[in-house]
Amino acid sequence: MDSVNRRRNLGFFFDASVARVPEKIAIIDLFGGNERRASYRQLDERMNAVASMLARFGVTPGERVAMLIGNRTEFIEFFFGSMRAGAIPLPLNTRLAADTLEQIIAEAACAMAAVDPSSHRSALAIARRSPLRQRLVLDRREEDFLSFEEEMTKPAAPVDPPAIADRAQAFQPYTSGSTGRPKGAMMTHEGMLWYVAYNQRYWPCAESDRGLVALPLFHKNALRGTVKPMLYAGGSFVLMPAYEPRAYLDALAKYRCTYSRGVAAVFTMFLQHRDYLRTLDLSALRELTIGSAVVTPELIEAVERALPNVKVSESYGLTEGGSPLRAPIDGRAVPRGSPGVAAPEIELRLIDAEGNDAEEGELLIRSPYVCRGYYNEPEITRAKLTDGWLHTGDIFCRDKDGFFYFRSRVDDMFSCGGENVYPKEIENLLFGHPEVVNAVVTPVPHPAKGLVPAAMVVARAGSRITSDDLKTYCLTKGAAYSHPRFIDIVAALPLNGAGKIDRRAVAAKLSTAYGRRGDA
Repeated sequence: MDSVNRRRNLGFFFDASVARVPEKIAIIDLFGGNERRASYRQLDERMNAVASMLARFGVTPGERVAMLIGNRTEFIEFFFGSMRAGAIPLPLNTRLAADTLEQIIAEAACAMAAVDPSSHRSALAIARRSPLRQRLVLDRREEDFLSFEEEMTKPAAPVDPPAIADRAQAFQPYTSGSTGRPKGAMMTHEGMLWYVAYNQRYWPCAESDRGLVALPLFHKNALRGTVKPMLYAGGSFVLMPAYEPRAYLDALAKYRCTYSRGVAAVFTMFLQHRDYLRTLDLSALRELTIGSAVVTPELIEAVERALPNVKVSESYGLTEGGSPLRAPIDGRAVPRGSPGVAAPEIELRLIDAEGNDAEEGELLIRSPYVCRGYYNEPEITRAKLTDGWLHTGDIFCRDKDGFFYFRSRVDDMFSCGGENVYPKEIENLLFGHPEVVNAVVTPVPHPAKGLVPAAMVVARAGSRITSDDLKTYCLTKGAAYSHPRFIDIVAALPLNGAGKIDRRAVAAKLSTAYGRRGDA
């Protein structure tokens, strides 16, 4: 029975790699400026130690455990180790405000928390103020806390893998909260195990592959895109504590990484170091994937020009829904601006505002990966999940060849004087200007037209471009009704905790700035 329970538990998903290549290096961890290496055998043993430790603390299967930990091996050990004990880990966004994190921990009724003081300036205070039975701290001793490392070394009986029911919850990630309060997605063991095997079946990784993770581990881009595929295949990955453009490029070269994923901001920033990039040996690098937010064709082309021997692709995915759009498995090329066609074994629909099937509309996804619901959010669950179909809130169109193209969020499209305006179309237009590095378009209130487009733009270093120049460019190249009435040129765009552009912050700043104008 134990072997059946192991096979049904996501915590043991890379058992075959442990058996096949036990002494191979799985993780190269750069946390704290010191390189640490963990073999598959060591990683497996440490995860078992986490399970035994939790059992010794009285954590029972089905209880939730919070983890506020940065990018380091301990995150991965605790995340999968707690599942081995049947617990449900909450990988918390280390960039959220303290009161939001306290609310999440309290509402989830977490039994305990493991905190990394370096990951959040209020980490210790958050844990102290939360109603927890037990608190663990990394790297130091603190009153009211047990030392993570000391507890891991104490003798404890091995834990038998608990029984895992059909559709049992494995972990609880939180959506980025870019459009509201973060929601806990209930992800299942069954769905996650299906997905790692599914990925390897259609887009296999090799033992010789090495990924590079620079995005936060609490984010799907890191765990789903690199950590799980690499460990499942017996590959390896380099784990950076945080993203910094030159350090990222250095790691790609030094560790002979073959693959990396990132949000658009990762690549926009490293393109500012083209001269340095040319000095590095990146001959091992074969593929880069850009996703988790809107990706413009111009950004992909810029990365391809900087790295002509590397395959650059766009991805689309959701925390609670997986990656439903992929390059065709028949080898057809993906047109620029599309993340691909419907992935095999995943059902997709496009529906209009009335819920009818359409060639352009909201994307719905159904697959074993899709979350079971949102924790303690019955109304949101009913609104977002219908007969297993996940409503993504993203508007796509589909061409005659089956390729999908992102248009906007359901709540992004707005009417300007009776004309429908899609922010992404204006952003793509701005990206076409040689002086523009990044751009975000949002609506701002207008007394006559209701809403009009405004843009926040990052210009190329040393550029003398003005907002009037860009407005003229948009009027010349695009529809008059959709040209940005106000353009703010800034040094950097605000990002949220998941490393995506914080559109709510951009909208608030643009609305305030535009409202101060006398002609608004």
